[in-house]
Amino acid sequence: MLTINTQGPEKISMPNINAGICKKVLAEKSGAGRLGQQFYIFAANMQVMDEKSKGILATVVAALLWSTGGLFIKLLPQDAMTILFYRSVYAAILFGLVYRRELLHMNRQMWLNSLFYAGLLITFVVSTKLTTAANAIFLQYTGTAYILLLEPWLLKTERKLIDIVTTIACFAGMGLFFLDDFDASGGMGMALAAISGLLLAALFLGQRLNAPRYHVASIFWGNLWVMLAGLPFWWASPAATGEEHLMLGFLGFVQIGMGYLLFTYGLQRILAVESVLISMLEPVLNPVWVIIGYGEWPAPMAIVGGLVVLIALAARILLLEYQRRQEKSQLAENS
Repeated sequence: MLTINTQGPEKISMPNINAGICKKVLAEKSGAGRLGQQFYIFAANMQVMDEKSKGILATVVAALLWSTGGLFIKLLPQDAMTILFYRSVYAAILFGLVYRRELLHMNRQMWLNSLFYAGLLITFVVSTKLTTAANAIFLQYTGTAYILLLEPWLLKTERKLIDIVTTIACFAGMGLFFLDDFDASGGMGMALAAISGLLLAALFLGQRLNAPRYHVASIFWGNLWVMLAGLPFWWASPAATGEEHLMLGFLGFVQIGMGYLLFTYGLQRILAVESVLISMLEPVLNPVWVIIGYGEWPAPMAIVGGLVVLIALAARILLLEYQRRQEKSQLAENS
């Protein structure tokens, strides 16, 4: 029987599975070959992992999957809206198969959030086509600054000095992106990437304002809006090749679909601060995959600006977590 502490993943009990099971599985599957045996070892290890370890692993894999988006968007020859159409079709199919009735939970805020999500997808993919992948993903992450700025006003939470300092640092980092020279196309890409940051904040705050039972429906219907927006572009474009369909299917089923499912799974098993820190692998690795697979290098000031944003966000998270633990320790001593 599984027991999870509602305050965190510490109190978890599971039946113990000894190493003999692994040996038995390998003995029974000895005909599977070396690769097959490695798979069975992995499967057995997953069974004996505690819930927190599973949550960390799922969140890491989710961030890795999300980080591949820039590379495949760059490699695909289709225009941004055609890519968006295909990706949202595949993602909507996966969400429909997994969530089913949950997709029918609707209210006014859900529809508004679905539009925020659709706008977020469109501006990010178009910006990735027009500017470097590093510019697109780092500028999108400045959305956290808008969240810190607006959350106390919208959700009536406490405004902290660390949030103000982090917001200033994020906007300073964003400003560094615009110090490099770029043409009209690159300038439009940068502007759209900055708008995607605003939409990321709008989506996050909108989901916070809405009950959790409506969250999945917002993502599903957002993908449907993107499909409708991309339909004319898909209709006018040449048919995708088999290799292109594999990449488009990966973007929909795996990068967006499985990434969301794994992140949700992980979030239920680890602390929010851990999930946020781990998910920051996405903006770090996104430009790396593009450099390796596409040969596109970000401008020096973009790298500096991106590091400023990520360091500011990570420092805030770690500082708040340290303060929370100090307060918890003091309460324990006084009780």
